[in-house]
Amino acid sequence: MKSRQAEGLTHLGSQHTEYAADYDPTVLETFANRHPENDYFVKFNCPEFTSLCPITGQPDFATLTISYVPGERMVESKSLKLYLFSFRNHGDYHEDVVNVIMKDLIKLMDPKYIEVLGRFLPRGGISIDPYCNYGKPGTRWEKVAQDRMTWHDMHPEIVDNR
Repeated sequence: MKSRQAEGLTHLGSQHTEYAADYDPTVLETFANRHPENDYFVKFNCPEFTSLCPITGQPDFATLTISYVPGERMVESKSLKLYLFSFRNHGDYHEDVVNVIMKDLIKLMDPKYIEVLGRFLPRGGISIDPYCNYGKPGTRWEKVAQDRMTWHDMHPEIVDNR
């Protein structure tokens, strides 16, 4: 098994973690997928995601869900935590946040498939749940992305707890 240094990971196991004051995709790190021949989902749930409203500067809270089917590279979870934390003082609309996160992860690891869902808590009496996805062009995952986009919210949850 390779060591974290051999994998090029700098955050995992570090006792000197630094937290970015604003949006910082450079903290993201990857490692080799040991099973690239298999299709499987990796799912991250971040129930304490925070960003700022770009107009008022008020905090926006969300549960963020990232699901992906890895290709050759996978995102390292501590670096993902640091990356998501970097949105804490970043002002952006909910819809932009999920798209920026998805695009940064596509650029980082070139997954076969990825989707990002933000379930933002209400502010002003309305909640916003933006969803975006991507399937690698020319693969069966391109069609999966189209289908999931078409049907992703056909059975929405009852919103009575936020």
